[in-house]
Amino acid sequence: MESKKLAALLSSLVSELLVLVLLLFPSDSCNSNSWDFNSNSHGILFRIIRHYLSCQELATSLSVFPISKKRKRTQLREAGSEPTHEDRDLERGSRLGELNRVAHNPDSFKATFRMRSSTFEWLSGLLEPLLECRDPIGTPINLSSELRLGIGLFRLATGSSYIEIAERFGVTESVTRFCAKQLCRVLCTNFRFWIAFPAPTELELVSKDIEGLTGLPNCCGVIDCTRFNVVKRNDCKLTSDDEVQDDSIAVQIVVDSSSRILSIVAGFRGDKNDSRILKSTTLCHDIEGRRLLNATPVIVNGVAVDQYLIGDGGYPLLPWLMIPFVDAVPGSCEEKFNAANNLMHVFALRTIASLKNWGVLNKPIEEEFKTAVGFIGACSILHNILLMREDDSALIDAGDYSLYDQGSQFHKDAMTEENLTEKKASDTRRALATRVTEFS
Repeated sequence: MESKKLAALLSSLVSELLVLVLLLFPSDSCNSNSWDFNSNSHGILFRIIRHYLSCQELATSLSVFPISKKRKRTQLREAGSEPTHEDRDLERGSRLGELNRVAHNPDSFKATFRMRSSTFEWLSGLLEPLLECRDPIGTPINLSSELRLGIGLFRLATGSSYIEIAERFGVTESVTRFCAKQLCRVLCTNFRFWIAFPAPTELELVSKDIEGLTGLPNCCGVIDCTRFNVVKRNDCKLTSDDEVQDDSIAVQIVVDSSSRILSIVAGFRGDKNDSRILKSTTLCHDIEGRRLLNATPVIVNGVAVDQYLIGDGGYPLLPWLMIPFVDAVPGSCEEKFNAANNLMHVFALRTIASLKNWGVLNKPIEEEFKTAVGFIGACSILHNILLMREDDSALIDAGDYSLYDQGSQFHKDAMTEENLTEKKASDTRRALATRVTEFS
């Protein structure tokens, strides 16, 4: 059998198997305005799928770009005659002009879709069976999966209005809305496993990478919170006379030293401070219930140090959450600990900056609150997919990430001195400060 045909067959089988698994283990993530999950909600099965799909050699061998499929050419039909299947194929093919135009220019492709063409091809093949089902009842959309994906990604990547996208791709405005929301629905419902808190074995590797960079042992990531503005006009139009409703969405993330998102919570109103949001999440409940970060502690200068996260001053000091010292003396071990903390914080800010590099998120999101949450979730999943594919198209490498640091704007609740100096957390932080001094 020819290699291309074999690759197509294997790709089809893998897609059908994946869809079957997803149907057997459905997710209800899109049934609420919030998005809060970790690895415990998906189990080992989704880890296996994610690992299987992350193999670069397999992903490359199964990439089949539907745009390149040859379509039969037919003679123009007579006026008044019913369109044939071949006519519809040609109509669909003519709408691919935008994709074909940018595919020949790598830089243009990245700017248009925030990914390389090879990643687009791979993603199109993976999502095909889910993008081509569940059309609106009574009004089927006669579009290929790659065109649906292209329209949805264009909305996320550029933030263009639905009217602009409709004109660019030669479809109606209602179709562009459907394609954008369908892509987000598929990603957030069926591919949530791309964001999952690592299993214990993988978490050890995360900790070793962080220790090699900062000298902080047993650290499992950095936590931060940011806000995305939402603007909703009552009649969904953009005229100046409309009544505008402003809102914001708070998004809490945990990332590793590669800026990969390990956990995300989206859907809280933006006026809540970081500490209150943390205490309301399943991540916090799972850690305090010893369902996460529960490995054997390491001994640092005689102190048993459990697994922990790094946070900024917007969070409380906890045995599993290390924040900077206040008013550290220059040259002291406390100052060196703060420097290591700040270095970890950069990885979180880089992730936030990269998320806000998606056009739909780098300005007020003109959608309903629930839809805006879906857009944030979809861009976060795509962020991890790009990292897995070693595709840096949407990543931001800025020398100064201070513009993305909103921590000082959303300080924690007033806490008692007893909370701030809780003995175990305080002892752990001081032992870590000493270790960092030895590392430097």
